Amino acid sequence: MNRIYQLELSTRHTYGVMAAFIGANVVFPQLFHLVPGGGVAWLPIYFFTLVGAYKYGWKVGVLTAVASPLSGYALFGMPMWGLLPSMLLKSVLLALFASGAACRVRNVSLPLMGAVVLSYQLAGGLTEWILCGDAAVAFQDFRTGIPGMLLQIIGGYALLSGKISRWMAK
Repeated sequence: MNRIYQLELSTRHTYGVMAAFIGANVVFPQLFHLVPGGGVAWLPIYFFTLVGAYKYGWKVGVLTAVASPLSGYALFGMPMWGLLPSMLLKSVLLALFASGAACRVRNVSLPLMGAVVLSYQLAGGLTEWILCGDAAVAFQDFRTGIPGMLLQIIGGYALLSGKISRWMAK
């Protein structure tokens, strides 16, 4: 397992790490939006928030979670203004759940990644349902975003566990 860190906001290194994750969270969705419905199905804006929060702690995670959708909106108009509150909510929940799991377990596994992704989606969906009053809208990621949730679980695990770097080294 690659090391897990809790970066402090007082170092330049922390801001460099955050900038990399925010940049990836802005560019990654643009690639998926080249395919019709790609953003809705693959939920790409959450991927590097998950990885950043799990690997580097809640401060990096939450700042990445907030800055990514706002930067994407400012640069590309995406996500759409009406979706920003929901995406910000789910992004922050993801950062908190991922960093909390990493801090407690200090390891990564597929079941743990699944629990983190399921937790933020359920908590975000329930909160959104309370706010908007429409369960179908609140839980639409469970209808359309299954590929994205699987990408977060499997891709997040592969990246965080070092499996990708070992595979690429072969």
